[in-house]
Amino acid sequence: MLQNIKELYGITLAASDGEIGHVNDFYFDDTSWVIRYLVADTGSWLAGRKVLLTPHAFGHWNRDEKVLPINLTRKQIENSPSIESHRPVSRQFEHDYYQYYGWPAYWEGGGMWGVAGFPVIDAALIKKDRPHHGHHQRDDLHLRSTKVVAGYEIQASDGPIGHVISLTVDDKSWAIGELVVETGHWYAGKEILISAGDVKRISYDESKVFVELSQAAIRQTADADVVKAST
Repeated sequence: MLQNIKELYGITLAASDGEIGHVNDFYFDDTSWVIRYLVADTGSWLAGRKVLLTPHAFGHWNRDEKVLPINLTRKQIENSPSIESHRPVSRQFEHDYYQYYGWPAYWEGGGMWGVAGFPVIDAALIKKDRPHHGHHQRDDLHLRSTKVVAGYEIQASDGPIGHVISLTVDDKSWAIGELVVETGHWYAGKEILISAGDVKRISYDESKVFVELSQAAIRQTADADVVKAST
């Protein structure tokens, strides 16, 4: 089920033996358009430390109580590899992180989650002794904050159409489905959805998202969605 990611910010995170904080942000992979990590605000419990949690650990989100269960203990999370708060995620960190939990790495295989399409744990896929490679030291420039992208201008093939205000995410595969866009004057400032598959590239230097669609094509799709919603 697709969910507006803004509705997940601030919800409670509950480990198997107690609460650990709340959702602060998400890091998504802008090549495969999938959430790789949740950024947890743990308050005073692990003050000064950025805590990342992968969808491998997510339980079933309780929408009524606004709680996301985390299938880990507080001690497991506390002892997990630490990441410096001012640096991007490095592949070395990810390698250590996945080895610590004994989970299959998403970069090993052709699926969205490695050899799988969902962040499921299959003991047959786990490899305890993965070799280190030189590229592990580099920062992963494809992992970006969902909060940072909110506000980026959407650039169609023939001009700007508005800006990103949110993303929608599938709460099973954690794939990003659409960009929620607030349009400019050409479409009366309405909110529309643009498929993540139509994104050509993101320019972080320019704070822009470039899509492979014309303004006319985007408006035609948006008009069709309005008609469907009204029937």
